[in-house]
Amino acid sequence: MRDSLIIDCHGHYTTAPKALEEWRNRQIANLNTPELGPKVAELKISDDELRDSIETNQLRLMKERGADLTIFSPRASFMAHHIGDLNTSQTWAAICNELCHRVSQLFPDHFIGAAMLPQSPGADIRTSIAEMEKCVKQYGFVGINLNPDPSGGHWSSPPLSDRSWYPLYEKMVELEVPAMIHVSTSCNACFHTTGSHYLNADTTAFMQCLNSDLFRDFPTLKFLIPHGGGAVPYHWGRFRGLAQEMKKPLLKDHLLNNIFFDTCVYHQPGIDLLTRVIPVENVLFASEMIGAVRGIDPETGHYYDDTKRYIEAARLSAAERHQIYEGNARRVFPRLDAALTRKGL
Repeated sequence: MRDSLIIDCHGHYTTAPKALEEWRNRQIANLNTPELGPKVAELKISDDELRDSIETNQLRLMKERGADLTIFSPRASFMAHHIGDLNTSQTWAAICNELCHRVSQLFPDHFIGAAMLPQSPGADIRTSIAEMEKCVKQYGFVGINLNPDPSGGHWSSPPLSDRSWYPLYEKMVELEVPAMIHVSTSCNACFHTTGSHYLNADTTAFMQCLNSDLFRDFPTLKFLIPHGGGAVPYHWGRFRGLAQEMKKPLLKDHLLNNIFFDTCVYHQPGIDLLTRVIPVENVLFASEMIGAVRGIDPETGHYYDDTKRYIEAARLSAAERHQIYEGNARRVFPRLDAALTRKGL
């Protein structure tokens, strides 16, 4: 068997040129006077600026750490769906997705896109479908990021199992794209964005699915729960027991044909637990590098988000590592598999 492609399924454009943030700040400053706000055409970012932002950051680290390809989406904390109205989000999502598309065009062997949706609190999810279709059909994106809480930490939306989400799921199934369930910035002081809000959301999304029959209605729908699944692997017995009390099928039948977890878990014991508790066929390699946890672990001398080291050190067979690095990603992201196949990979 050839060496595995190392596919990082969780990358965000956290190093975008400063002009993007400056444009966004102007947009936010003029929420009440949008006619005075910045026009899309005023955002000027050259290909050379994009190349520099990637070559000196994500691409450099990918080469140093041995990763081949990253599924690349806009910065999660920048989505901030709670800011402004639907028009605000639609404009902002289109700008961010286009930048990720340009990165994928400049570095086609190393990056492929996943779309940010223009969600807005209270807005019908149908209003996000056009941007998803554009990104998939025109940009060649292979997935989306779905925010289960556009309110930014106040959880005013119905659970993911609610029928109000179904129009999006129908289009996801039609287009064969999975969703990474990923919240954005918390504007609730009780929840630190990356330390609690993200992990709360991962756990909450899993429980919302457990407490429903969503995948009976959508048997081919696929969700990727990031950050190792939040509390899910650590409390697997709790979830098994809750499913039993609810008269649900065994979790492997109820959820694991549709829900997958990434390896953004930043220490060896966490990865060891993840790969012991969750079936290997449900684990996808990821690092979310240059993300929430960027420092060096004083106990190891290596970056916390250098997650390939943990997979290499885990008690896994060569075949299991291949599943985590490549096989599972190609199965969960059919459009990624098709793109790689066209390249002879």
